[in-house]
Amino acid sequence: MRVGLTLSGDNLSEDGAMFAAQLGVTDVVVHFNDYAAGPDAEPYLRGDSVGPILKDCHGAPLWDYERMAAAAAMLARHGLRIAALENFSPAFWSDILLDGPNRATQMDGLKQLVRDAGRVGIPIIGYNFSIAGVWGWRKRRAARGGAMTVVMNLTKEERDTPIPDGMVWNMRYRDGDPAAAPVTVGEAELWERFAWFLAELVPVAEEAGVRLAAHPDDPPVETLRGTARLVNRPEKYDRLLALEPSSANALEFCIGSLQEMPGCDIYESTRHYARRKALAYVHFRNVRGSVPNYVETFIDDGDVDMTEIVRILRDEGFEGVLVPDHVPDLTCAAPWHAGHAYTVGYMKALIGLAPMLGPSWSAAQSRREKVGTPRTISVPTHNRGFNN
Repeated sequence: MRVGLTLSGDNLSEDGAMFAAQLGVTDVVVHFNDYAAGPDAEPYLRGDSVGPILKDCHGAPLWDYERMAAAAAMLARHGLRIAALENFSPAFWSDILLDGPNRATQMDGLKQLVRDAGRVGIPIIGYNFSIAGVWGWRKRRAARGGAMTVVMNLTKEERDTPIPDGMVWNMRYRDGDPAAAPVTVGEAELWERFAWFLAELVPVAEEAGVRLAAHPDDPPVETLRGTARLVNRPEKYDRLLALEPSSANALEFCIGSLQEMPGCDIYESTRHYARRKALAYVHFRNVRGSVPNYVETFIDDGDVDMTEIVRILRDEGFEGVLVPDHVPDLTCAAPWHAGHAYTVGYMKALIGLAPMLGPSWSAAQSRREKVGTPRTISVPTHNRGFNN
């Protein structure tokens, strides 16, 4: 296992690469999307409304070999390598998601993008097959010590707010038509669109030596903004993998998003998919609560015993990258940097100690439950730390 860092926006730069190198990581997940706040985001940024509301991506050029190779070369100057490229621009696949008239043309573009990624040596492309994307966040000082973080507490009205025409994933990819009907899609139709996406792209990824890694829904609700969700229960990952059985059809495994799913046993889910060798990389994130009410926490302050997650990954032979995800901001001059430095340090300590950590308590508990013997170990309500 290796600890990585995600760089996007202004942080995907020489300064960001220096920061990653100084933290002692060698693997970087890169984002080429610009996630800066859009023109209507001020109420969200003030904490008065839900979001996020992101910038336009009108006319974004397809990411090509030159763009990827330049990023790889910049990172290599600091002793870093690209572990994954994460999230397609909505401009590249809006009609794939919406079953629009340019679906085939956009798929040709994605195929070229995957081939170029393979040429550069990018081993993984993470994606989230979702129309509404991440929606429903509120910014609140709700993490430990009053740190700014994301809180989920959607009202029905907010959950059902239609997606504006010309937008997917909270990003505008073309001008909207005020007279257009709201976007709606049911679960069966969404899975049909997704099956076509995989059938077209997985063979190309296999040839290119690239793994396509699917992120679960965040938030994992049944419907959002009039659209169905794809992976809002852990077992739906099995359905996803069965559509195209291939090492190129894999998972961007988000601990936080899975823990947010009602009834999810995060330890059994992690063990199940790690044992299947389906994990391309891991978003190492903690959370308190589950849908419809939860708070994103510091890595050591949520409901998940992250030490146990590392034990499970160790026992199942996972050799990939873990990256921080949605880290609360520390109150200081550099909130993002401080939050990620704390998280990476915690993760590096866990990974470094992995060979010395004791046996998995959740595996022992599972064995006891299967044979019907009394339980002597209970699922924690808080993080157990290093000494268990």
